[in-house]
Amino acid sequence: MHLKKIRLQQFKNYPKAEVNFSDEINCLVGINGSGKTNLLDAIHYLCLTKSALNGVDNLNILHDKEFFTVFGDFDLEGKEIEIRCIFESGKKKQLLKNGKAVDKMSDHVGLLPVVMIAPDDTDLIKNGSEERRRFFDNMLCQMNKGYLENLVRYQHFLKQRNALVKQFAEKGRWEKTFIEPYDREIIQLSKHISSARLGFLKEYEPLLKKNYGIISGEQEGISIAYETQCLSESFEVDFGASAKKDFILKRTNMGIHKDDFVFEINGYPIKKFGSQGQQKSFVIALKLAQFQIFFSHKKTKPILLLDDIFDKLDDGRIEKLMNLVAAHEFGQLFITDARPERSKSILQQMDAKSRFFWIEKGQVSDWS
Repeated sequence: MHLKKIRLQQFKNYPKAEVNFSDEINCLVGINGSGKTNLLDAIHYLCLTKSALNGVDNLNILHDKEFFTVFGDFDLEGKEIEIRCIFESGKKKQLLKNGKAVDKMSDHVGLLPVVMIAPDDTDLIKNGSEERRRFFDNMLCQMNKGYLENLVRYQHFLKQRNALVKQFAEKGRWEKTFIEPYDREIIQLSKHISSARLGFLKEYEPLLKKNYGIISGEQEGISIAYETQCLSESFEVDFGASAKKDFILKRTNMGIHKDDFVFEINGYPIKKFGSQGQQKSFVIALKLAQFQIFFSHKKTKPILLLDDIFDKLDDGRIEKLMNLVAAHEFGQLFITDARPERSKSILQQMDAKSRFFWIEKGQVSDWS
């Protein structure tokens, strides 16, 4: 799969742009703040109907304008697909595939797999468990529609149950009859979702370890510990017993929304004991494993977006990472770099077609 052409109108800092891409490597260069990452984000938007950087669509419109459009022409295993994303302030977002409206955005998710590696990905390590759950849920949702449906149902029932618990607390009385239907749904869905997460991790973790070993030169061992209450034999009993705590805190305190994925290096949390380079290597390995598992399940290579990936990596790790790219394990790549000569020097050593684009104040031109 590859993106042949993109057209932007009033998306972020682009008044208007049209770019034809190489089907192998595309390098976007220019000073910081010129719009390199915004162009990657437009590609992400076409694939997943949302920004990787800002979930509020209004904030993706060019300043002082009322709408944006992002058009993309894709080649998906020999099939031509045109995707249009149109958003106007105050109106519902529109998605069109080959000129026909797509009613549910979730129906589009997974059609055009994409993986983005960005500087703030280390937030997966540094921030709370919600960030890590979202990362794994996004992968599972792109591969498994049933998982997506279960997760949406879970979030619906959790919201309803939390509202009910809050009412009970305000009234000073717990009403078991009213809450039991929500309890049954949350317990059952928690078991399904946590089982799916664990099963996925058994397939995903070996890929992560392999990638990290290549990037780090096998200098240290890494792992992921999945922490959940939902797979214990006593989960249903424990869930019922937590009602008193729920009543006091006015929210549901057990379920898959409390799960965590703990990233470890040499048996210790990488959040506390990993260097900047080790953390950066870990998240790159996470995303490369994401790419590989998408390819394994969907039989098409996702688009890989690499945003400023050379930051905080030493020369040895950069060389090993680019050796992976040079081995043609990946499909179409988009790379951003504020140091053009560095990227040019690295890519010239690789046996792959590449194009360079100079980005300046929302304008795109060829660079050589």
